[in-house]
Amino acid sequence: MRRVTVLGSCAAFPEQGRACSGFAVDWAGHRLVLDLGYATLPRLFDHWPDGRVDAVVITHEHPDHCIDLHGLFRARFYGGGPTLPLYCPPGVLDRLAGLEPDVDLHAVFDVHPLPGAYRVGPFELTGLALPHFVPNTGIRLSAEGITLAYTGDTGVDRNLVELGRNAELFIVDATDRPGEASRRNLLSATEAGWWAQRAGARNLMLTHFWPGNDRAAALAAARAEFAGDVFTAEEGSTFAFAPNG
Repeated sequence: MRRVTVLGSCAAFPEQGRACSGFAVDWAGHRLVLDLGYATLPRLFDHWPDGRVDAVVITHEHPDHCIDLHGLFRARFYGGGPTLPLYCPPGVLDRLAGLEPDVDLHAVFDVHPLPGAYRVGPFELTGLALPHFVPNTGIRLSAEGITLAYTGDTGVDRNLVELGRNAELFIVDATDRPGEASRRNLLSATEAGWWAQRAGARNLMLTHFWPGNDRAAALAAARAEFAGDVFTAEEGSTFAFAPNG
């Protein structure tokens, strides 16, 4: 089994019945989590009822991407288990330390700073800095000739081409927040399609929708720029990777 499952797809706060940013990656028995925003942890435990997680990757410190990491910390701290590899920018630990000032976070997490390059289970993980309101790292996971790429939250940047280059699936910020065009720290669905096309990605998944946005309109905007298949991230939906690409 080689697939990614959407845990959450909302920006800022979760809409009813949804969650904020999060993805569960199953790869031939290895379990990796990409981001854990609001309301993602119960969905993670629904997806993996035994609670086993092999590695966690957090793109940046905003709570709609990392707050449920605190819940996972408590589950491990009080429930036991081996130290969990955590790949993240330094600000993520600072946020978590503010919630748990009296315990040693390293009792649960084996922390590896991003950006950087690491071997994580079957994956070659490459983290590339991308512009946002706080330090954000785009994530590229490659195994068996297949690449999954994820932007986290980002503005326009040439690193998007390298991040998503020839990816089988490129998961891209498509916030479409009103007024964002002048600040350039988040992407629109149109820009998501444009950059995915230039990266040569095969499939595009739009995510991080601002609450209340028209997802069908976002899909149409991205399809106008991208020649491959385009999907919207929907809670519980999966994308399966064919062996050898």
